[in-house]
Amino acid sequence: MPEQQSHNGPTKDSSVRRHLTLLAVATSKRFRPHASSVLFLTRCVCVKYGPFQHLSDAAAMQFIAPHTSIPVPKVYCVFEKKGITYIVMSRIAGSPIGHNWEQRPEGSKTHLLKQLKTYMEEMRSLKPPNLGVVEGVDGGKLYDMRLPDGLKGFGPLDSVRDFHSFLRGGISASPEQIPEVNELVKKHEQAQFSTCFTHGDLNSMNILVKGGNIVGVIDWDTTGWYPEYWEYTTAYNVNPYNGFWKDEIGKFLKEYPEAAEMEQLRQKYFGAF
Repeated sequence: MPEQQSHNGPTKDSSVRRHLTLLAVATSKRFRPHASSVLFLTRCVCVKYGPFQHLSDAAAMQFIAPHTSIPVPKVYCVFEKKGITYIVMSRIAGSPIGHNWEQRPEGSKTHLLKQLKTYMEEMRSLKPPNLGVVEGVDGGKLYDMRLPDGLKGFGPLDSVRDFHSFLRGGISASPEQIPEVNELVKKHEQAQFSTCFTHGDLNSMNILVKGGNIVGVIDWDTTGWYPEYWEYTTAYNVNPYNGFWKDEIGKFLKEYPEAAEMEQLRQKYFGAF
């Protein structure tokens, strides 16, 4: 397997590393533990692979590691072959932050949420390479299966206004339109938001904890330069198993209640999460 690196810099891809990765997946997937698209090769190394994985996931981790103190997996090797993306990375030992959350002492909860808030402030202070442009971490496409064309990728989009138009399929206001859709168009067109670096799926399953501290933030496949409210609204739209998380989000992210209402209206007519 690839040698461990001390930082998350550019990967040292080679034909040998790729061959070893393919061999490891072929020989291990039947008997090694795995979770959805992640196969655990050793105690310290795993590979995330599949037709719906993207190189941008690795690019995001490689970008975040040197620019913030956020703990992310180290990327050892990343490549595509026959329509399948492979990301070989370190395996972070930890449990989702929501595990037994109700039984966790209040002091421990406060500590974890403060730690997460510090990480989010670091990330949101990063300067976008292209002001106002909604784009992937590498300037390319964005991926989010909850959005139109999200599996194959969409964008980049030249402005937040263009992003909002994309979200509603280019629909414009008109007298014949549903009143609430006209209201959404108005909200979208009047909205004034800057862009900032966004994880895009800060549900409790993607934040790992060990020994009372956050040890990893994972699953960066929905990352990109999005409108500043996007981190809050995507985190707020949790699945039923993460209902408790709604009460905690405002403790580590700036809240955007008006944007949340705007998003709820969009999802009503143009596809809920």
